Amino acid sequence: MNGLLSLRSGFRARTCSSNVCIHRIGIILIALALSAGCARGPSVLHDEHALGEPLPYEPPGPGLRTAPPLPPIPPRVVSRGPRKEKLIALTFDACSTRGVSHFDEAVIRELIRAEVPATLFLGGKWMEEHPDETIELTRYPQFEFANHTHLHPHLQRESNARVREEISRTQDVLYTLTGRRARLFRAPYAELDERVARLVGEAGLVSVQYDLASGDPDRNVSAKRLIDYVSDMARNGSIVVMHMNGRGWHTAEALPRIIFRLRKKGFRFVTVGEMIGLTPIDTVVSAPRLPPKENPR
Repeated sequence: MNGLLSLRSGFRARTCSSNVCIHRIGIILIALALSAGCARGPSVLHDEHALGEPLPYEPPGPGLRTAPPLPPIPPRVVSRGPRKEKLIALTFDACSTRGVSHFDEAVIRELIRAEVPATLFLGGKWMEEHPDETIELTRYPQFEFANHTHLHPHLQRESNARVREEISRTQDVLYTLTGRRARLFRAPYAELDERVARLVGEAGLVSVQYDLASGDPDRNVSAKRLIDYVSDMARNGSIVVMHMNGRGWHTAEALPRIIFRLRKKGFRFVTVGEMIGLTPIDTVVSAPRLPPKENPR
């Protein structure tokens, strides 16, 4: 690949074997009663006619591998890092949606171009619909993969068994496609209570919230407003939430200047795992670094 990598051509050029590409071996889930949005802030709820009703699963296909379990940990909920260091973590949710889940490749292109680490919270259904892209993303060691449930339900309204299945099914899809296991978890809509946090800890994952919601799922928030708000509100240790599933309407447009302004303020970009001191557990393949681009004026 020459110069600035075209992610689209890079993703499509790679072919997957039958035991890896889940969408090619019939692992297609029925995603009913899903909200099309994702995290907008802890207090925001979304209207759903079938709120709380169980979402049906099809049986796992023959190519789905079970991820080795992580040792359970006490419930741990993180919404920010230490305030004493000028670190900031950009996180991007790839939420599973009612219809086909989309992929905003322009967001990823900018992160690669700017060499910015980021934590990607991936939905299980999203990965099944974007297996090539998921595999390609593992070539970039700057990206940390995290668990964002399989079908993006309101977990506080679901049974213990359903919550566990949302976590484990996503772990299995990630492991099947990439050989990686997530250590971090984000609940849909940031709806997290004591029970859900306990179940997440039993699965060996740390629950990650955020202290800076960008507001990018709002169609009325312009790129300029995103730039100004994130740049002005960022603090030492902030965890910022944005979206990479096409629901961040101006995220890709705003991201270059957000990165530029935060760097100008002296922030260093890190993954959430680095910010909270997690050690990697799975090896990933490195990828070539892209040439830098001039800073936006």
